[in-house]
Amino acid sequence: MLTSIGQAKSCAVLFEEFKQERPDRRGVKLIFSGIGDRDVYNITAPFPDDGELVIAGRVEDRSSERSQVMFFVERDGRWVPRQNAPVFELQDPFFSFIHGELIFGGVEVYFDGDDPHYVTSWRTVFYRGYRIADLVPFAKGPLTMKDVRLVELASGRIGVFTRPMPVGDARAMIGYTEIGALEELTEERMEKADVIPDQFLKVEWGGGNEAHLLPNGMIGVLGHIARMDDGNIRHYYPMAFGFDPQKREATPLKIIASRDMFPDGPAKRLDLEDVLFSGGIVRNGDGTATLYSGVSDAEAHRIVIDDPFLEYESL
Repeated sequence: MLTSIGQAKSCAVLFEEFKQERPDRRGVKLIFSGIGDRDVYNITAPFPDDGELVIAGRVEDRSSERSQVMFFVERDGRWVPRQNAPVFELQDPFFSFIHGELIFGGVEVYFDGDDPHYVTSWRTVFYRGYRIADLVPFAKGPLTMKDVRLVELASGRIGVFTRPMPVGDARAMIGYTEIGALEELTEERMEKADVIPDQFLKVEWGGGNEAHLLPNGMIGVLGHIARMDDGNIRHYYPMAFGFDPQKREATPLKIIASRDMFPDGPAKRLDLEDVLFSGGIVRNGDGTATLYSGVSDAEAHRIVIDDPFLEYESL
């Protein structure tokens, strides 16, 4: 059984708590070239591959939901497609390293025929290899499950965060299970993961975007929490929490950034203006961390914030 410290708080309450203590920091837009007039958003944090840092990003026409995930490298202040890198027909890429191996994935989306707007279902898919050029598929999550993330634990086992939806009368929740090897990452195992209680109100939802093993054995989880206003206006906030895999206990959620901390820019649609989708975080070792985020489903930005995981290292 999984437990949480405290009761779920609404997005509005968490945002008010965040505003009272947030530092005066501003994000910057990442510039992408070589992809025509398409947008790049919902990026990963940079990760090493073949001796250089690479970002994976969702590449998409403003008027479509049909996406590609491409790999980019930085050249003269701009991010350009990496030559000869594979391109995946996915959304919302992510990565982790498990037992020295690169685990890459994204969301595979299914459409109603040729209609680029009407999505019928989706699932998380996984690839593995010791470099991007060698990635091969090895696992798929259940239908309608996004935000499945892996983390190598201090014991060598693998923690798996899931995002079942719906869960009873709740929109979506975060689950957790453990496996001994990547070969055990099956749909059934993901479906049967225990659910962390008391993280979201039933009318709100969230998910994990990245999981970091901390020096004390805790897991720092970067994620998002979201709500919807009347008129289906969406509000997404980057959030973080700590998870103790021994006690199977989660700390309270906290919001770590908001849209007004980033430069103004376009949105894919009017209902997506207040959307930040946590892509990844790089801990800088000086009390700060750099958050990489999709912005308004149209751009990719980064921002230096206070390291959200430091408090969990002292627990």
